[in-house]
Amino acid sequence: MSAKRDYYEVLGVSRDAGATEVKKAYRKKAMEFHPDRNPDDPAAEDRFKECAEAFEVLSDDQKRQLYDQFGHEGPRGAGFQGFSGTDEIFAHFGDLFGDLFGNLAGGGGRRRAGPQRGADLKMAMEIPFMEAVEGSEHEITVPKRVECDSCDGTGAEPGTSPIACPDCNGRGQVIHAQGFFRVQTTCPRCRGRGQVIQTPCHSCSGSGAVQKESKLTVRIPAGVDDGQTLRVPGGGQPGVMGGPPGNLYVVLRVQPDPRFEREEYDIFSEVEISMFQAVLGTKVTIPTLTGEAELEIDPGTQPETIITRRGEGIPVLGSRGKGDQHVRVKVTVPKKLTSEQDEKLRALAKEMGLDVAAKKKGLLGSLFS
Repeated sequence: MSAKRDYYEVLGVSRDAGATEVKKAYRKKAMEFHPDRNPDDPAAEDRFKECAEAFEVLSDDQKRQLYDQFGHEGPRGAGFQGFSGTDEIFAHFGDLFGDLFGNLAGGGGRRRAGPQRGADLKMAMEIPFMEAVEGSEHEITVPKRVECDSCDGTGAEPGTSPIACPDCNGRGQVIHAQGFFRVQTTCPRCRGRGQVIQTPCHSCSGSGAVQKESKLTVRIPAGVDDGQTLRVPGGGQPGVMGGPPGNLYVVLRVQPDPRFEREEYDIFSEVEISMFQAVLGTKVTIPTLTGEAELEIDPGTQPETIITRRGEGIPVLGSRGKGDQHVRVKVTVPKKLTSEQDEKLRALAKEMGLDVAAKKKGLLGSLFS
């Protein structure tokens, strides 16, 4: 396909459409362009995949927000790359298609005979705050069932092959008559695969997979936030009987940084100065996302003043832009003064016409209350 169309246009919904409306629109489009209803029609298959991609983004609050802000590059920056084919779509939206087409014979449901896509896996990954800011790569170990080397995932002993299931003639489904209706159900013998193995592989006992720890590299884009999910294509369980593997979904847990608080792509920090520095102005060193920087404090700066450093925040996913850093100024008041300091301040207060508490031995009293 050429340039991507607007996802709202693809599903035929408005930009403020709710989740129910989006799902209803996708059901209608999926039925219209379903491959089983449009055999040998590449254009319909492309539309089917386009609709699935649009639904995946618009039905997910996080992906939808990124799309609304940055267009198609938004979800892509967060790790969503679309679907590789219809098999992946059927596996990903399996429950939805089950509801859509039902179990009645001839209803147009997708047959699960022959090779099947592997199941998806989900895991959590904890990363430091700065890795979420800058991006990184992690090599992770995922315990999963991998394709058996001996039989190449077919489950059959080397030198033999699976045969079509004799009970369902390779369809994966059997039909039962119930009154006036014919009901289609999964074949109990082949469990919907459409094939049976006469001579199981000695290494995997006919399952086509063995348990192993697999190492994968996960690329973490700059700007991710706590709770976001990355998709690793092909990182899930291996396919059945030679089918494609599922995906791995990695949920990110970002460790807090005591120096910063995050709100979307902006960061907030604090700096303490004395009341004298607030009155006269000063320069202070503050932590930033790239090290340390000098911050100028203007004379007369009030407590809780926020100084904003534009473009010094977190990289925006799917964009070249960055958020801002907001520095809150905390003004501290000394609790003890020397006699000389006390006299000078009292003289200044008198010159300014200010009422202050009487001097108390060793204490400033309520001078600044």
